[in-house]
Amino acid sequence: MDVSLTLWVLTIVGLCALIAADFFIGRKPHDVSVKEAGIWTVVWIVLAALFGLGLLILEGGRPAGEFFAGYITEKSLSVDNLFVFVLIMAKFAVPSKYQQRVLLVGVLIALVLRAIFIAAGAAIIASFSWVFYIFGAFLIWTAWKLIQEARADQEDEEYEENKLLKAAERRFGVADRYHGTKLWIQQNGKRVMTPMLVVMLAIGTTDVLFALDSIPAIFGLTQDPYIVFTANAFALMGLRQLYFLIGGLLRKLVHLSYGLSIILGFIGVKLVLHALHESGVHVPEISIPVSLGVICSVLVVTTITSLRASRKQAQAEAATGPADTPARTDIDV
Repeated sequence: MDVSLTLWVLTIVGLCALIAADFFIGRKPHDVSVKEAGIWTVVWIVLAALFGLGLLILEGGRPAGEFFAGYITEKSLSVDNLFVFVLIMAKFAVPSKYQQRVLLVGVLIALVLRAIFIAAGAAIIASFSWVFYIFGAFLIWTAWKLIQEARADQEDEEYEENKLLKAAERRFGVADRYHGTKLWIQQNGKRVMTPMLVVMLAIGTTDVLFALDSIPAIFGLTQDPYIVFTANAFALMGLRQLYFLIGGLLRKLVHLSYGLSIILGFIGVKLVLHALHESGVHVPEISIPVSLGVICSVLVVTTITSLRASRKQAQAEAATGPADTPARTDIDV
């Protein structure tokens, strides 16, 4: 796509207006109900669909297909992020009424950081076509790693703070409790961070690790920076509502890692084929309609098999009685 500076500015302004509206609506701390989360999840999906239809009308089928393929891929990968978000919320014992504010700001931080990643990725791809080999190999390796982790059937690990977060805590200090939605307070004559700010930074910076998978994945579907950015933006902006909507269903998506590994492996192969084609080797390239069909099919099959497996497990536990598990205690900052 030939995207003008004016269109970029209008798009960013429009996204900022949506974020501001979302912040204004959820400005008062409260427990988010399933109904509220469901309504706003549908709203964000409809907005993404309307944006894709706008691309279809104005630019044609290929850009629209690339957007929808990228959006669905980023959305499915973001669901996997929610597992870690649950661990972060438990680690910092975030009160339920503050969780929506934490996610809103955390996702906003993640969006800004991803924009930087996307700009860097687009610049590298424009200069070095061989980077597709690296992206493809990395996605295939990530797919294999996901399968190995899923087969290991490990228990949930406790969230470990990254080095950047630990450095910020040492530098500024952290209050011993939450102070509403305040991010900074005066404590013993010193300005310190509140746990609210720490958990927001944890959400935002942790997403950078997921971007290492998702950004190469979407560049495997489209090399257009505008589509990459907007697909990421719409996928992330509805993540907060999705957290509250399917929070209870996450445990039932037992085959999600297998489905994501298939998608990442497929896109990795697509990237390698594209790199070979760019190098002058006559190999078949995978079209966007085929990519979109594979991604949607894998997600549908994964969801169905996950729910069936979860139902069978629940029936087995009901017949034999659930195994005793030690009680988990929340960890305060």
